[in-house]
Amino acid sequence: MGFLKKVSTALLVLGSYCCFAQTPGGYVLVPAGSYHVGGQRHMLNPARRVTVDSFYISVYETTNRQFAAFVAATGYITDAEQRHDALVFAPGLREFEWNNDSTACWRFPNGVSAGGIENKMEHPVTCISYNDAVAYCKWAGVRLPTLDEWEIASRAGTATTYFFGEKKASIGRYANIWHGKDHLQADSSDGYLYTAPVGSFQPNAWGLYDMYGNVFEFCSGKIKPDESPALAHARGGSWWCSQASCSFFNSVDIGRVHKRASFSNQGFRTVK
Repeated sequence: MGFLKKVSTALLVLGSYCCFAQTPGGYVLVPAGSYHVGGQRHMLNPARRVTVDSFYISVYETTNRQFAAFVAATGYITDAEQRHDALVFAPGLREFEWNNDSTACWRFPNGVSAGGIENKMEHPVTCISYNDAVAYCKWAGVRLPTLDEWEIASRAGTATTYFFGEKKASIGRYANIWHGKDHLQADSSDGYLYTAPVGSFQPNAWGLYDMYGNVFEFCSGKIKPDESPALAHARGGSWWCSQASCSFFNSVDIGRVHKRASFSNQGFRTVK
């Protein structure tokens, strides 16, 4: 890829060992090659090797500040603002239960009554749909990662369920998740009830933050060739995910959602 020569070197290769570093634009270069993805006996994502071209992936999830710049430049109106159908969570709801809040949108991700994002500009943008994420990418000259690209970056060279091994006991060091036994009581034991500022937890070995937790990250592509074109996929789990319910904060599981659905735990990061 010729354009790679125009960017400061972001990768030092010593045999099979790769040392990754950020480029000036806040991206990490993932070299072309063959990588392990999937999990043993996983129905949607079986273990296999895939080959990809080199790509840059953002160190952080896309923030409210970045999305606000897009809206200011284009006047874009999100699906949630048009449809008034964003789904938000508040402690006390039963497992997998969400409230439809007609006032919720990226500016008020937990509804107008909960306040806006004025003091959360470095938090990941939420209450946006897959279509909204794609619109941002077109404006910014970037794109969403493919399902395989996201997983390769998440794994950071490992073949385990988590980039730190097979046991999830260490997840709290790397991810903003829900630590309560259920969602009936508020849980801010890690310092955050909902989203956290990007980069608040430890990165993976390639220097990528929040690959697990904080917000589900939209990816492009399909799991099955014949699946509905209205479906989108997201990976990595979110602040809502707990070990007792949705435990998608790993490198294997793949979530599915309608392309126009907006949740207060959905966001994205970009590649180029």
